[in-house]
Amino acid sequence: MIRDITLGQYYSGNSPVHRLDPRTKILLVFAYIISLFAVKDFIGFAICGAALAIVVIISRIPLSFILRGMKPIMMILAFTFILNIFMVDGHILWQWKFLKITEEGIYRALFMGLRLILLIISSSLLTLTTKPIALTDGLEKLMSPLAAIKVPTHEIAMMMSIALRFIPTLLSETDKIMKAQQARGADFETGNILQRAKSLIPILVPLFISAFRIASDLAMAMEARCYRGGRGRTRMNEIKYGINDVIAGIFAILLIAALMLYRRFV
Repeated sequence: MIRDITLGQYYSGNSPVHRLDPRTKILLVFAYIISLFAVKDFIGFAICGAALAIVVIISRIPLSFILRGMKPIMMILAFTFILNIFMVDGHILWQWKFLKITEEGIYRALFMGLRLILLIISSSLLTLTTKPIALTDGLEKLMSPLAAIKVPTHEIAMMMSIALRFIPTLLSETDKIMKAQQARGADFETGNILQRAKSLIPILVPLFISAFRIASDLAMAMEARCYRGGRGRTRMNEIKYGINDVIAGIFAILLIAALMLYRRFV
């Protein structure tokens, strides 16, 4: 399951989505997330889902690879579904003591689950199609106006991109530690939820040690290359807007317009 997490990974490719300016992709993801929270029914989700499906097809990332990243959050999805299905009042379909299932609860559970799925897939596409260094440059450029009030925009962007970049690295370290402990007789598969959670505690100490070691190695490598932050720093590849970014912007405007027209007239 650890290996199934795709957040923070980059899927190498040369699709139109990969070639988009990172600033465009960041803004589009934020606009898409806002659209998801503005949607109030399943028809709106169908419009958002169709738009996301088009982007996935254009990105040429296998659907199986994207869906593989959904496996680790199935527990969260199940918890969200159960919480909504039993805790929402309304027309009762089934009841046993204090537990009850209502029509409104089923609707709310499906609604929240679908929103969470679309939210995770759209966020994953950002890191799957954008290299960490490009993501850093895009964030820094977007936050550049804040530099006028002495906000360290480059450092903030660098920390955010490093955090995303090292998610796969730490997951790989976790997988290695778990396999090493399983070889010594540790059992992470049997027992109830509390017992399985308790069995994961011995993983935390070596994982923290490994994380500090990786951070120290990264700091030494940056110092050895005379890294001094954003001031006076040059780039091998400067990011710039192109025709693909204009097309993507038009596509986003059409999506938002379709949602607004639907809410207005339907």
